[in-house]
Amino acid sequence: MEITDVTATTVDVPLVDLDERLGIGPYVTNHGRVESMERVLVRVDTDEGIAGWGEMRTFLSPAATESIIEDGIGPLIEGQSPFEVERLRRQVFIEYTNIELFFAAVETACWDIAGKALDKPVFELLGGATAPYQTTAMNAAAGGADAADDRAVEFAFCLGILSPEESRVKAQEALDAGFSVLKTKAGRDWQQDVARIQAMHDEVDGQLEFRLDPNQGWSLDQAVRVGAALEESGIFLQYMEQPIRVNAHDSLATLRQRLRQPIAPNEDTYIPNNLRSLVEAGAMDVAVLDLTPAGGIAGLRQQAAIVEDAGVPFTHHCAFDLGIRTAAILHAVHGIPGFSLPPDTTYYGWEDDVIADPFTVEEGRMTVPDEPGLGIDVDLDTVEEYRVR
Repeated sequence: MEITDVTATTVDVPLVDLDERLGIGPYVTNHGRVESMERVLVRVDTDEGIAGWGEMRTFLSPAATESIIEDGIGPLIEGQSPFEVERLRRQVFIEYTNIELFFAAVETACWDIAGKALDKPVFELLGGATAPYQTTAMNAAAGGADAADDRAVEFAFCLGILSPEESRVKAQEALDAGFSVLKTKAGRDWQQDVARIQAMHDEVDGQLEFRLDPNQGWSLDQAVRVGAALEESGIFLQYMEQPIRVNAHDSLATLRQRLRQPIAPNEDTYIPNNLRSLVEAGAMDVAVLDLTPAGGIAGLRQQAAIVEDAGVPFTHHCAFDLGIRTAAILHAVHGIPGFSLPPDTTYYGWEDDVIADPFTVEEGRMTVPDEPGLGIDVDLDTVEEYRVR
């Protein structure tokens, strides 16, 4: 089997408004606000008529992202086997550029093709169900039910920066919907960040765990104040995600020593070889990984092995994923050993999806498809409806 074509299409799908149940738009972060999100859908075709799909966000612009994938990566891999994902990932190399993050969606599509050709879901190609919380906690919650329950993956609810009172409402909605973990953005005002966590913790009477993510928005002293203020309130986060800038691993280690709040690098893990540096510096309690900057599912598996070997728990990041990448994440965290904390998601916050049979979020969980490949079909009419021209 040979790859014959690689195409990329950008869609722009709106978010559900904040006024609606589980709505999150506009989603405010330290860097801006989002009311809709452009996603690039990547299709890889083969000479045997089997096509696979991948998904990523736009970089710079839709046209620029599509061009890199179609005109840059496509010619490098056409005529080669989609089964050889490790070799393809190492072959796609361009000086001065982390081209792996553009290759990731193509690589995911190759896994999709391989699964379809072998009539196996991707998680089986990865070795089968492995994550501890799927084989223990999830079974207990389901009362030891059927195989679909064994494939249920718990997710964390994600929320943008809101006022403390608005955050209260959303925390209660998340709890009522069955989520046990809420991640909120931060970094614009550290005192307000503290106040929001305190308000949400009070609203749900401590029944939710919290992740606080300023996207590098705090200085070291501000991060110390945030962590200490929450400790004094009796609130211990599941983790503080990337509290300070990347490549400051000694400062992260200092922060970890000064606080009892777990420290979880995210953007730091996007930089090649940083995981080993973070481990050696003693700079993380949790790793927040992402298959896109890792170069795809195979790259994610490599990163997972590094942190698992170091005894560091890890989870998966969310980047406003539609159904294609959500499916890839489901297969990855179910099939790669070591994922022990719920991945992030905003899937409940989309007005629509490009897959024919969208995932259902029930009690904060989604089920890993057991159909061949990623187990999803793309609705081309919906793609055309939201296509960016």
